[in-house]
Amino acid sequence: MGSFQITDVQCEYRNRLLGTDIARPRFSWKCSSPQRDVQQSAYRLQVTLADDPHFEQVIWDSEQVNDSQSIQVQYAGPALQVRTAYLFRVKVWSTSGEESEWSEPGQLETGMMQPAQWQAQWITPDTREIERESEANFQLRHTFELNGEIASARIYSTAAGVYELYMNGQTVSDDVLAPGWTSYHHRLQYQTYDVTSLVQPGNNAVGAWLADGWYRGKLGFDDKQYTYGDHRALLLELHIRYTDGREQIITSNTDWRAATGPVLYSNMYHGEIYDATAEQQGWSEPGFDDRHWHGVEVLPLGYNTLIAQENWPTRVTETIRPIATFVTPAGDHVLDMGQNMVGRIRLHLPETPAGTQIKLRHAEVLDKDGNIYFGNLRPARQTVTYRAAGTPGGETYAPYFTFQGFRYVQVQGYPEQEQHGLPLDAFEGEVLHSDMPSTGTFECSDERVNKLQHNIRWGQRGNFLDVPTDCPQRDERLGWTGDAQVFISTALFNYQGAPFFSKWLHDVKAEQHADGGIPFVVPDIVGGANSAAWGDAAVICPWTTYRYYGDTRLLAEQYDSMKKWVEYIRAQGEEEALWNTGFHFGDWLALDAREDSYIGATPTDLIATAYYAYSSRLVAEAAAVLGKTDEAERYQQLHQQVVQAFQAEFVTGRGRMAAPTQTAHVLALVFDLLEPALRARVARDLNDLVVSNGYHLTTGFVGTPYLCFALSDNGYHETAVRLLLQSSYPGWLYSVSQGATTIWEHWDSIKPDGSFWSDDMNSFNHYSYGAVGDWMYRRIAGLDMGMEEPAYRHIHLEPQFGGRQLTYAKATHESMYGRIECGWELDGEHVIVQVTIPVNTAATLRLRGAILEQLTENGDAIPSIPASGIRNVQQEVELVQLELGSGSYCFRYPAKGLFQRSYTEHTRLSELQLDEQAISIVNQHAPQLLSGALTSIVSQSSLRQITDNQMTRVSENTLKHMLKELQMLP
Repeated sequence: MGSFQITDVQCEYRNRLLGTDIARPRFSWKCSSPQRDVQQSAYRLQVTLADDPHFEQVIWDSEQVNDSQSIQVQYAGPALQVRTAYLFRVKVWSTSGEESEWSEPGQLETGMMQPAQWQAQWITPDTREIERESEANFQLRHTFELNGEIASARIYSTAAGVYELYMNGQTVSDDVLAPGWTSYHHRLQYQTYDVTSLVQPGNNAVGAWLADGWYRGKLGFDDKQYTYGDHRALLLELHIRYTDGREQIITSNTDWRAATGPVLYSNMYHGEIYDATAEQQGWSEPGFDDRHWHGVEVLPLGYNTLIAQENWPTRVTETIRPIATFVTPAGDHVLDMGQNMVGRIRLHLPETPAGTQIKLRHAEVLDKDGNIYFGNLRPARQTVTYRAAGTPGGETYAPYFTFQGFRYVQVQGYPEQEQHGLPLDAFEGEVLHSDMPSTGTFECSDERVNKLQHNIRWGQRGNFLDVPTDCPQRDERLGWTGDAQVFISTALFNYQGAPFFSKWLHDVKAEQHADGGIPFVVPDIVGGANSAAWGDAAVICPWTTYRYYGDTRLLAEQYDSMKKWVEYIRAQGEEEALWNTGFHFGDWLALDAREDSYIGATPTDLIATAYYAYSSRLVAEAAAVLGKTDEAERYQQLHQQVVQAFQAEFVTGRGRMAAPTQTAHVLALVFDLLEPALRARVARDLNDLVVSNGYHLTTGFVGTPYLCFALSDNGYHETAVRLLLQSSYPGWLYSVSQGATTIWEHWDSIKPDGSFWSDDMNSFNHYSYGAVGDWMYRRIAGLDMGMEEPAYRHIHLEPQFGGRQLTYAKATHESMYGRIECGWELDGEHVIVQVTIPVNTAATLRLRGAILEQLTENGDAIPSIPASGIRNVQQEVELVQLELGSGSYCFRYPAKGLFQRSYTEHTRLSELQLDEQAISIVNQHAPQLLSGALTSIVSQSSLRQITDNQMTRVSENTLKHMLKELQMLP
């Protein structure tokens, strides 16, 4: 095996893609090499049938392609056949001529491909014998005989409702809540399962459980039932291939038998009731006597909405044990899982009399008296009831067709709990979410921030359960579009989210209104549409997914939807370039809102027009990527018109924001809506708003994700870091200081006195404010992608050091090309920066405060390094910029430069207009207390003669805050 190797080969983001309808799937691979600056110069792809493991009769051979592309390479061979398994492999060449070995084969298997392929019938229990309204789950079974040696067996199945399959008494897969939640009227996923190891020659039996799920269960604010249909139903085909080439097909049809099962009730919000005494042992085995069961009937549900599984399946991804049990002041026996989680409790019972009933009621927090708190659940009951079967030796159970959001569990009825308490080993927490691979990490010298990162990730896990939900505990759990778009970049850094967002965005497109409007939630079960920042998810989410994964196909699929949304905005009101009509959520839950409102003080037409500008710009950029030159120019012109209208409407003649809110300033800066000459003033005004508020924010859902970016990118990174590290209310670390293990919906969901914000809308697991993670990874750790190419093909590394407040930070990301790392630490008088760049990529590294003559890499002076992978070095003002090839690097240089410039970045006093009291403070304290750099600035400035056109006025109070923060005042 050579040193240049392929370490990972994928098809549509998976090493094994089982059951796809994509006619031209795409391949990606990662390479490794101990050498630096290794680039791919060519590749060769081969695809063959699965029964040709040595690739002796390949069906497609790309031959050697002289191209550096190693992601999203589209299959270009003969049409793939339905329900057929393939192998694929790749080899590559480097620019130095080194040739890799063939990769380990990946697996690709097609599904039904077209609706006409389906032969099965949609079946449900005969409604003359089992009422369709039955709350109990349905059980369906069928026996069949196989005759011969079996080569392979595949099930293709789905449900109107949620389902679980069994073959010969064994569960078919570890999927939970299949087929997931889509816009069922338009799109319904089917699953493909490999059951080769579960079938046998001779007699066999297949069984299915059916429950309401999202399809016909009560959902939404009004507990509406039958949202998509009033019948549960199953669709299933089992395809058997024998070693002699024969094929046998078993389908769901009128030969099946039906009964009700032990799940007496299940609902996503309210929980599940399970009666183990109603279990029928062996019901999915071939020898079971089903003569007392009932017949089934066929439903005309059709096949045109069926699509192969797109999303990662929902699974149990982790099991955690409770850390404590206790009795509350109210006398309740309670489990503490130690983590606000989403999933279910697995209950273990000793041998118990039949009919013993155990009730589990789930909640997120305790109240200030130490009692378990259910108020924020609203009508959601989150209650699981289990009736024991009395099985000798004990029994175990976890809910099948529901999930809960909780940290604490009230337990009633567990054997002898009153006498001996609850045994910790009798309970396990099974964490449920879409099974996305983890791709990102972040850590720093402040353990509170590390806890915040922990909370961000757990918030994503809990709310990425098939759709990007707003909360996992109350009677909501909906795919709010605004929440998804503000968090998507943080989400895609932390987890591989391409299949997750591809599936959801296809639903966004399916739910889009004829006039281009976008619902508030997708799938849309509540009505309401077209709020700025919420509807803009139709543009921002596909663009961000493209940026992370280079997925031009998804961008092309969503492009018309993106355009339709911008055209919807253009058609609103009387002024084409302003959006000043309609309802908007505005800066939702901002702290500057009126007392009787959830909507912040920033004018909603300012926010709407800002997002109009942003979305029109992204559509122009998407059009350019897709080669739509004329449309790119047209939408760029529209973008410019909207920017001009924004400036005329929301920026004063003297260059201030007309709305004196943090969010107004943030959007103007981050969405680049200002003339260059005005940016410095608006940035200083924003800084003053934050500093004069005691380094606290007032922003809501719209302003918060971009607030720290607006500060860091305009010379106020010290303020942004101080804002992050603020542990008092309001701020990110306030909830951490209160013991939060996920992100809260409100800055003060729990107040300092232990009371709650409200019962009405108070989720303790709500990821939106976790969007600050994006800034932490990209600015504090400095790991960002360049604008030149998507998917981190060109990486931008630029740590913005935390001054005296942080001394270490590191982020890693498993990109499409491989692992990227950027970390730094202050080691005494030096700063050390370590970076790792994957093969077939390059990076720009900007080292702030560095001087080339004092910079070393692995102990060597930069100019003396031969063939080091360092392609170019340039000394710029107060930094060194390096162009790097792949490999790992360790740079070291004196840290003095960082501290010398930290205050001048924070605020340049020589450019500020100070009031008389502030001038007095500077004159009094500068000679004795200020750093050398600041003293120099002050001494060279005639502060009393600063003219009226120079930047923003800084008050005495604000200046005191700034100087005290930098330890320049007692």
